[in-house]
Amino acid sequence: MKELKHLNKYFKKYWLKLLIGVIITIIARIFSLVMPSYVKKSIEVIENYSSSKIVESTARELLLEYILIILATALLSGLFTFLMRQTIINVSRYIEYDLKNEVFDHYQFLNLNFYKKNRTGDLMSRISEDINQVRMYAGPAIMYGMNALTLFACLIPLMFIKAPTLAFYTIVPFPLLSFLIYKISKIIHKRSTKVQEFLAKLSTYTQESFSGVAVIKAYGLEPKIHTEIEDLATEGKDKSVNLAKVDSWFFPLMLLMIGVSNIFVIYIGGKQYIDGEIESIGIIAEFILYVNMLTWPVAIVGWLTSIVQRAEASQKRINEFLKEEPQIKNEVQGNTPVQGKIEFKDVSFTYEDTNITALRNLSLTINKGETVAILGKTGSGKSTLLELIARLYDVSSGSILIDDVPIQELNLFNLRSAIGTVPQDAFLFSDTIGNNIKFGKDHATDEEVIQMAKNAVVHENIMGFTKQYETVLGERGITLSGGQKQRVSIARALLKDPEIYLFDDCLSAVDTETEEEILNNLKQASENRTTLIVSHRVSSAKNADTIFVLEDGQLIQQGTHDELNAVEGYYKELYQNQLSEKEN
Repeated sequence: MKELKHLNKYFKKYWLKLLIGVIITIIARIFSLVMPSYVKKSIEVIENYSSSKIVESTARELLLEYILIILATALLSGLFTFLMRQTIINVSRYIEYDLKNEVFDHYQFLNLNFYKKNRTGDLMSRISEDINQVRMYAGPAIMYGMNALTLFACLIPLMFIKAPTLAFYTIVPFPLLSFLIYKISKIIHKRSTKVQEFLAKLSTYTQESFSGVAVIKAYGLEPKIHTEIEDLATEGKDKSVNLAKVDSWFFPLMLLMIGVSNIFVIYIGGKQYIDGEIESIGIIAEFILYVNMLTWPVAIVGWLTSIVQRAEASQKRINEFLKEEPQIKNEVQGNTPVQGKIEFKDVSFTYEDTNITALRNLSLTINKGETVAILGKTGSGKSTLLELIARLYDVSSGSILIDDVPIQELNLFNLRSAIGTVPQDAFLFSDTIGNNIKFGKDHATDEEVIQMAKNAVVHENIMGFTKQYETVLGERGITLSGGQKQRVSIARALLKDPEIYLFDDCLSAVDTETEEEILNNLKQASENRTTLIVSHRVSSAKNADTIFVLEDGQLIQQGTHDELNAVEGYYKELYQNQLSEKEN
């Protein structure tokens, strides 16, 4: 139960609703206990009329009175049962809502290494399937548990008061039923846990297959994927069938025990009536109703144990992620505006998951309003440099200063709100093109959206679609070409109008003419804004105020286009190679 202690804060939050629910539960059960005694009294009226102890008119009046009381108490019991569900079950939905928000919020604060180590399907399973299991504990388990306790507390003493011997034989089968249900529930718990784990595995596989459908089709891997999904489906079927085989014992066992208890009531009660130990045969009918009322609460003991076990297993999986500490912590609450000066001092960075050192003792300064280009071979640390500026990672050693302030001493939200990023792999959401551009500025006008799309040279492409800016994109923007996705991402960054622009090789999928037009527009849009452009093309870099060339995480060249082209080195060689390719 220690894992479920995490929910105590939510129980405290909704304690009043839970208390009202418990009170309503007790009232509902008390009303339900009235009916059996009046059924007994009704049978006694018939017995007395048959033996001429009362006249017909009196019998009719009493029967009508008892029937009305039975109907009234049944209606009141039903009403309070409805209110019980409306309070306690609703609380479980509130807790489910709060817990999902807590998990999702925590997911957002975890560092990128966390997402490299954990699969999307598993993350989704914990926030959906596992939380659903926890909800069953927070709602139905509490409701049915209180229901059972109330009935036990009220009904069993009442039975022993009315007919001790009959009560004893009536409840004899119930401990056995509870034990058997408990055993079955333990097996159900183990097998349902396997089903839960399999669902996470299946969710991950299908999510990756759907996301990578273009690659699957391009390589003609449909038969292979079909075979693999068929194997997974067979595995899932086997696990589900194994669970269903055990689960199918639950209600038959309960019905068996009801039958056994009823036989005991009829046999023992009948014998006592014949022997004159009980005065009325109506008590047998009353006890049969008691048996049926007790059966579900007794069976529920095992079921509740299973719910608690499932919930604890699921909460343990949830807690594993909630206990993950974000490596990037925002410990500053100030509201210091970001101007745009960036300075690296002996910065080194090693990726935790791969142990690859991306930057080594890197030192450079970018003044506010400068446009700088960063060039270098693949793996030279260009993208890492941009990620460190956005503080997606913290440096392994050295320091980064923004406006002469250590980056860790800036409010993280202020820092990132002052940055407009266009990543190497442009990501667009399954929303309209217009909303994707508005992503960094929700309140932007349509005119602003169109202007930024024009600056990114994608307006004409968008107008070519049937629904234009209202065109809904497929997952990850699959509706658009690679170049169109990059340009929509550029429009999104431009609309945000930040103090710092980070463009990570975001023109690789466009032709040189379009690239030139976009760069000219960027130059105007980013005036007085600090701009960093990572590229493999000299054409993207030649107009920058400063060009930094990286190799193996170290700065090997620095200067303007003319300065670097005047000396032997990586930049001049790259420029000449690309110039000759263009001429050919």
